[in-house]
Amino acid sequence: MNNEEILRQYLASNPAAKEEWEKYAKLKGRDPRVTRVGRLLRKFSLDELPRIFNVLKGEMSLAGPRPYLPRERLRMGTTRKTILLARPGITGLWQVSGRNDIDYPERVRLESWYLRNWSLWLDITLLIRTVGVVLARRGAY
Repeated sequence: MNNEEILRQYLASNPAAKEEWEKYAKLKGRDPRVTRVGRLLRKFSLDELPRIFNVLKGEMSLAGPRPYLPRERLRMGTTRKTILLARPGITGLWQVSGRNDIDYPERVRLESWYLRNWSLWLDITLLIRTVGVVLARRGAY
């Protein structure tokens, strides 16, 4: 319930984790907000399955930029105008290009490139590549 406070306290007491958070906007190692079951779900990318309902409701697409949290929007810089106009997707270019191993600025750059160069073929390619990335569990933390 108080995940933001837990994260703030953890980052304040762990300089290495704070540096990782600032670079990736994610914690690859131990994230104190995630339970054991949550870690298992993330490791096998099962935490993404409920988003299928968002796709069916028309709130998300299969491929597109990731959904960004309000706290991330300022950090997106000038690309936020492009990225936030698009419907978020379950998978996208950054997920198949390195997933959580890509730092935040590169992730935003990839998503902006995807939107400026969108095509149906690109989405089909991303969906096919996503299967391989998920099965190999690359970048899943």
